[in-house]
This record gives sequence, C-alpha cells and structure tokens, in this order.
Amino acid sequence: MTKAELVETVASKVDLPRAVAERAVGTVFDELTEALKQGDKVNISGFGTFSVSERKARTGRNPKTGETIQIAASRAAKFKAGKTLKDSLK
Repeated sequence: MTKAELVETVASKVDLPRAVAERAVGTVFDELTEALKQGDKVNISGFGTFSVSERKARTGRNPKTGETIQIAASRAAKFKAGKTLKDSLK
C-alpha cells in the first residue's frame, strides 16, 4: 500500500474530502518522524512500537574491490510489531 492509497482509503472510510484525509495522514507521519528525530519511542497500542536504533562506527569491506572502508555511525528507525498485529497475521 502506498501513501496515496492510504489517503484514499482514509478518505472513503471516514467520509472526508481527499485533501483533508491527505493532511491528516501527512500530519500523523510528520509527528511520528519528529518524535523519532528527538529519540522518543512511539507506541501505537495494538499496532506496534517505533524506535531509533544507534549504530556504531565500524570497519567494512567494499564487496567489489575488497578494500577496507570506514562506515560512519548512524541512526535508523526500527519497528516492532505489537501482539494484536502479530496475531492478526496468523
């Protein structure tokens, strides 16, 4: 499902104009992103938890040349599915 498909689904199920549904979906994503940027966990009950994972700097290898390279430290978003979501997929 794409963001556009999600907007269409929200608009039709809640009987909202598409522009309003698009703003609502965009606001949810913006707030989720902002919370993760600040290092907060986002827990959506029954769905799952979003968090930020810190990755340390490390040495890697270029698979094409075999040359050793330094990989910089980074942060990545992580998602852990909640029990309700897991159970619904069985």
